Amino acid sequence: MKKKKTLSSFPYFASIAFLPWIYNWPCKIEILFLGEKKQMARSIYVSVSIMIYVLSQVSISNAYPIFAQQGYENPRETTGRIVCANCHLANKPVEIEVPQAVLPDTVFEAIVRIPYDMQLKQVLANGKKGGLNVGAVLILPEGFELAPTDRISPELKEKIGNLSFQSYRPNKKNILVIGPVPGGNRGRGQIYPDGSKSNNTVYNATSAEGESIKLDQPLTSNPNVGGFGQGDAEIVLQDPLRIQGLLFFFTSVIFAQVFLVLKKKQFEKVQLYEMNF
Repeated sequence: MKKKKTLSSFPYFASIAFLPWIYNWPCKIEILFLGEKKQMARSIYVSVSIMIYVLSQVSISNAYPIFAQQGYENPRETTGRIVCANCHLANKPVEIEVPQAVLPDTVFEAIVRIPYDMQLKQVLANGKKGGLNVGAVLILPEGFELAPTDRISPELKEKIGNLSFQSYRPNKKNILVIGPVPGGNRGRGQIYPDGSKSNNTVYNATSAEGESIKLDQPLTSNPNVGGFGQGDAEIVLQDPLRIQGLLFFFTSVIFAQVFLVLKKKQFEKVQLYEMNF
């Protein structure tokens, strides 16, 4: 029986600030319309697709997302699968945290948590074993983009740290490539887009010389500790007029209840006066 490995409780996270500039934008996503003429709320899928890749710690610029940027116009296929899955075959878990609802022209953050075994190592370009790396592709609806520096609070800047950001395409500001974050990836992918192998790792035999093996027993341990993770999160883009109308409705209901109680007390006083008379 194999010894159960202890997984770190989300040792790394990417805290990213985004700004929805426009409320009425044309977007081909799931939208919830309340009312026939006015768009009161939109239920928006923020597709946060995590692309796991490995980099040499010597050259950070040669990141794996460049393959997706060069080979695919959109990092998400029509089937909904992230294109990273074409090279990174192992499916890994991720967790995504976004606000339940946001207002137009406001700054919010999206947090991507990646649990993995802290004891896992990868073979670096120099042949030595080192920590793993992580990167992400964040797909937002059209009209969303990275918030400018002057709109980000100091607390949020401290969370973001030294994360690097770049647009997937110059004309697609709503699709961002984030990372790499040293120490956060779960290993290399299996193949390059051209079909060549990308694993630069060690294959360890599971059995020693002279031992008996069974039919179809794996002779080497799985060298791939990497893969990709993908997840979706939902955000409701609220109309400020809708919020104001809701507050006005609640206020009017409260005042109506107060006046009703006062009127009832006045009526009871009149009844009591007539009885005494």
